[in-house]
Amino acid sequence: MIGLLPARRDEVVALGAHCDDIAIGAGASLHTICRSRPGVRVHALVLSGGGTAREEEERAALAAFCPGADLRLTVLKLPDGRLPAHWDEAKNALEDLRAQASPDLIFAPWTGDAHQDHRGLAQLVPTVWRDHLTLGYEIVKWDGDLGRPAVYQPLDDEVAETKVRLLQEHYPSQRHRPWYDREAFLGLARIRGIECGARYAEAFHVNKLTIDLAGG
Repeated sequence: MIGLLPARRDEVVALGAHCDDIAIGAGASLHTICRSRPGVRVHALVLSGGGTAREEEERAALAAFCPGADLRLTVLKLPDGRLPAHWDEAKNALEDLRAQASPDLIFAPWTGDAHQDHRGLAQLVPTVWRDHLTLGYEIVKWDGDLGRPAVYQPLDDEVAETKVRLLQEHYPSQRHRPWYDREAFLGLARIRGIECGARYAEAFHVNKLTIDLAGG
């Protein structure tokens, strides 16, 4: 296995269109980073859910997913399912965050996601952070839009189980959804693990990846 991701990971940005997107798509990877790098700064921005019970869920969840991190979470109030009509507001929010953060790594939705809010956010990211490594996470849902990711983060069994437990524990508002269960989350992690020679993994899409073969 060749490690091509930034060695520092002192500052991470995590972006979601909705509360729970970040945890579903990259929760285990965030947990892995935060456990291995105490004090890492995590800037999290969620575009919708602000001022509701969903925001309360998100704050508790990300605090649990990012133990020991300097977590800075902002939850905005853009209407769910309407991001294309609020393009300027979303772009301005990303620009504001860009002025505060120079991350080593960005987690965001991927451009092939069928949900218009996820896809719109994914399309905005490279217009704000042009030369940063962005990993596009996947969210399993009825659309059948899972693709062929190119980047994998193998997960210890404990981390995979922790992700599932925290998702169930911190997002009670989502438990009624038919796809929101242990089998779905752990099943996808098992499939991605098979694809990268591990038991469990989270997988990501990447549009551009710059490497330094000279080392250093």
